[in-house]
Amino acid sequence: MPENYVIIIPQFNDWEALNLLIQKINADLNTPILQNTTLLIVDDCSSRSRTEPFAAFGGKELKVLKLYRNLGHQKAIAIGLSYVAEHMQTDKVIVMDADGEDAPGDINKLAARSIEEPDKIIFAERNKRTEGFLFRFFYVIYKYVFKLLTGKVITFGNFSLVPQSRLQNLVRVSEIWNNYPGGVIKSRIPYDSVLTNRAKRLAGESKMNFVSLVLHGLSAISVMVDTTAVRILIFSIFMSAVAIGFIFFILFLKLIGNATPGWASTLGSTLMILMLQSFLISLFLVFMVLQYRSQQHFIPAVHYRDFVEKVESFS
Repeated sequence: MPENYVIIIPQFNDWEALNLLIQKINADLNTPILQNTTLLIVDDCSSRSRTEPFAAFGGKELKVLKLYRNLGHQKAIAIGLSYVAEHMQTDKVIVMDADGEDAPGDINKLAARSIEEPDKIIFAERNKRTEGFLFRFFYVIYKYVFKLLTGKVITFGNFSLVPQSRLQNLVRVSEIWNNYPGGVIKSRIPYDSVLTNRAKRLAGESKMNFVSLVLHGLSAISVMVDTTAVRILIFSIFMSAVAIGFIFFILFLKLIGNATPGWASTLGSTLMILMLQSFLISLFLVFMVLQYRSQQHFIPAVHYRDFVEKVESFS
């Protein structure tokens, strides 16, 4: 029997691009997938109302899940996934953006890979990006910093396919509330990826500025804050050992009379202060993380209902 799909599309004031995206979904999805697909639009409390009706959708149904307040892209995705897990019968869930940069035709690639790997979440890995040089430059830096601090590699965003067998596990991962792809990596739910090219925005302007990009990168790193804290502590201990080595070298120079008067004591005391400060800050960070792990966390599947105002259906 044909598999049922739900496509989750979070959006904030992107109604024009969303309508164009629906038309591209109609045109680019393989017919068996399209005919068994429901669209779930997560309206992240848009400040602008729709001025035009939704474009005709060739699938089964179009639903709009409206939130009480603006929560941001990642939380809107977590709420959409939680709603689907509780209220909708589906075999596979697609997560994609409303601006059209996630090409609907790539859903066919995700579905094909899911047939080969039926028990894994399938992400769209970016093979070619269309952003400017500055964005791509900082994105490369972000990937290297992420690997350095977490020991993991992240080469994908939100565009993904979630099989029904993993959906209930996923919506109980508290970290997806902060960062969806980072939460999947942290949860150790098995995943795979397919290479795709990022498309161009269909309409309007991107709401992502430099500050938003930095916050998004930090949120991905914060998901794995326990690993990050330990790696920072290890690095601090290593640097402290290097500082101690320099202090002994400075003392040696002073003993043989090759140090300028006052220079050895000043540099040695400075290194000692910096070493102690970095070690104590790192140790404090580790204890904060351990304390955080002992607290009860936000579980999207349990708490998402507090943010849902209403659900509307459109034929």
